[in-house]
Amino acid sequence: MKRQTIRKPKEPLTRAVVIRRVVIAVLVAVFCVFVALINDVDKVVMNSREGQTFERGTVTQVLRDNLQEDGTRVGDQIVMILMKTGVRKGEEIMATSSNGYLFGAACEPGTNVVVMQSIAGEDTVASVYAPDREIPIYIFALVFIALLCLIGGKQGAKGAVGIVFSFFCIIFVYLPLVYRGLSPFWLAVFVCALTTVVTMYLIGGPTKKTAVAIGGTIAGVVVSGIAATIFGVAAGISGYNVEDIETLLTIENAANVQVSGLLFAGLLISSLGAVMDVAMSIASAVNELYEHNPQISNKELFKAGIHVGRDMMGTDSNTLILAFAGTSLSTLVLDYAYNLPYRQIINSGSIGIEIMQGLCGSFGIILSVPITVALAVLLLTRHGKRAAALPAQAPETAPESADAPKPEA
Repeated sequence: MKRQTIRKPKEPLTRAVVIRRVVIAVLVAVFCVFVALINDVDKVVMNSREGQTFERGTVTQVLRDNLQEDGTRVGDQIVMILMKTGVRKGEEIMATSSNGYLFGAACEPGTNVVVMQSIAGEDTVASVYAPDREIPIYIFALVFIALLCLIGGKQGAKGAVGIVFSFFCIIFVYLPLVYRGLSPFWLAVFVCALTTVVTMYLIGGPTKKTAVAIGGTIAGVVVSGIAATIFGVAAGISGYNVEDIETLLTIENAANVQVSGLLFAGLLISSLGAVMDVAMSIASAVNELYEHNPQISNKELFKAGIHVGRDMMGTDSNTLILAFAGTSLSTLVLDYAYNLPYRQIINSGSIGIEIMQGLCGSFGIILSVPITVALAVLLLTRHGKRAAALPAQAPETAPESADAPKPEA
């Protein structure tokens, strides 16, 4: 017997649908114009890079190696590289490759590298900047998107679009506006709200459930930011306690970037994904409960949503704290190896920042649960309870005839 697949009927092309699509198209066009305008910015020249470019090439020969008998590398390599891009494309040039962990590469014939070259007339000074990592990055990104679409289906494809849009907003909306001198904190709130609206709309469509998830996510992110601000004031942590502060202060003086707000803005963006997950999961659960039992009381619906949220608080908070702890793992290993006293560790700026990020991000997750549940109860039951379904009436039976035989005793 052939199995039949039930397909979801397509949305009828009504006037409301046409209007909604036109509005979306207009908003997309306005957003594209907005992005183009804010990216038209003249950057202050921080250092002169005239004649310096980063090009791709392949090592053809190692003229002098730096590999020692014990397997370590000392000094620089001198290699010949066939250039694949740039002014010297198709030519072989000589370059040096340092043995550093941050720059340079362990070269051998066939190694694809990125070359930092400076050209002045016919003279070229070149050095290996790093291994060429573009191809592996693109391959893994494509595999990730393919798996997301393959396993997640249509919803996975929509999620992939949401991820791309979020990354686009950070690069082409957030960074240009921060460079123009706007508040990094409130810009982070704006970008988080924008990406939340687009991602939730793609996943949930124009429904009350989507509206609930959007409201819960934005509220949770704002709670995280407020908690971080209070924590920073109480613990004496500001945006000037970060490691790259000297370089950032140079940018602040030259381009009027508000460096002090970057730390707390980063916390908002970092916690967005976890808060979004909690809000959408709770909104979906409460919506399903109400769909299956429209006569449930608001109190019972709220209690059920809180019970669902409690199961998520611990895991998502743990995920967020471990994520921030993982970024400071090298610092913790150094502290352990040098046997630093506890009081010194707990009062250090770097550890204080990681604790602030983990705890305040978790505050947003925890408080987004009751906020999302309350919004769900309010919006889903806004028009009152649905009319109870009438019980099915029993079919009428013909009256008994007087001549009908009576049952025997």
